[in-house]
Amino acid sequence: MSEELVDIRLTVNDVVHALRVPARRLLSDALRHDLGLTGTHVGCEHGVCGACTVLVDGRPMRSCLMFAVSAVDTEITTVEGLAEDDGSPEGRLGPVQQAFVECHGLQCGFCTPGFLTTITAGLKHNPEPTEDEAREMIAGNLCRCTGYANIVRSVLRAAEIASERP
Repeated sequence: MSEELVDIRLTVNDVVHALRVPARRLLSDALRHDLGLTGTHVGCEHGVCGACTVLVDGRPMRSCLMFAVSAVDTEITTVEGLAEDDGSPEGRLGPVQQAFVECHGLQCGFCTPGFLTTITAGLKHNPEPTEDEAREMIAGNLCRCTGYANIVRSVLRAAEIASERP
């Protein structure tokens, strides 16, 4: 017996996509396999590591814990959607992305998309975090490479960059 397929519409990075997916398709799988947005990484598949974090209506959500059908009528932002529109085809790096480059906030890069989306949402809530608040902001995301010092610096630098941009 095959799994029931459902027709859904997902708004991802400001683009509406019509999909026909199994009812129990995870949002992470819909993003990666159905839409080809492979920037959303899947690490633990239990919502623990944060690598699959995307923004759903501006709030960080673990896409490996959410069914795609649950994301209908929401605005989803993946790491691919964090670049700012500057008229070029690829856009310019968003403040958090730019800060990660400047502060060497990544090593292997596997956890980076989850950190970028999490921090983007965190800075909207708290645009001028202290170092302790920056650590709290990223506490739900795991990195096995960096030791977090450069990621914390990236959060603080991203806040500076964001405040400098109109």
